[in-house]
Amino acid sequence: MGKQRWSEDERYMREAVRQAKKAYALGEVPIGCVIVYDGKIIGRGYNRRNTDKSTLSHAELIAIRKASKVIGDWRLEECTLYVTLEPCQMCAGAIVQARIPKVVMACMNPKAGCAGSILNILDMPEFNHQVESVSGVMEEECAQLLKTFFKELRIRNKAEKEAKRMIQ
Repeated sequence: MGKQRWSEDERYMREAVRQAKKAYALGEVPIGCVIVYDGKIIGRGYNRRNTDKSTLSHAELIAIRKASKVIGDWRLEECTLYVTLEPCQMCAGAIVQARIPKVVMACMNPKAGCAGSILNILDMPEFNHQVESVSGVMEEECAQLLKTFFKELRIRNKAEKEAKRMIQ
């Protein structure tokens, strides 16, 4: 991979990290996503599952919905999706369905990832569309953001549990 390509991937991943930080600020798992078409970001999304009380409020699905509106079609055939964490089975399926040709990921997700960790929905020959994937772009920064979030969450949960115990 050439130097210019890598810096372009980093540039767009930085935008995905900005989206992830919006989720973090809401107390959501910090996952962010952007979709790029012809050098422009046409869809942005960040995890909002708890905020929206919806299983469907994943960063990738929000970004796909917005990008489809901009393009005026459900097919995102000339777009690249950048996401801070490997997509789950639902999002990987939506990426295939949207005909997105390429996904760039920061971190892999060994517990729930379906773009290479548990399985690779993006590259199953049984489907009529396969997706090129790249991982490791800004991996350390994104992994650290997730680690910090979960560490803080464990501390918060422990404090809440202690507070409840003291009330009883």
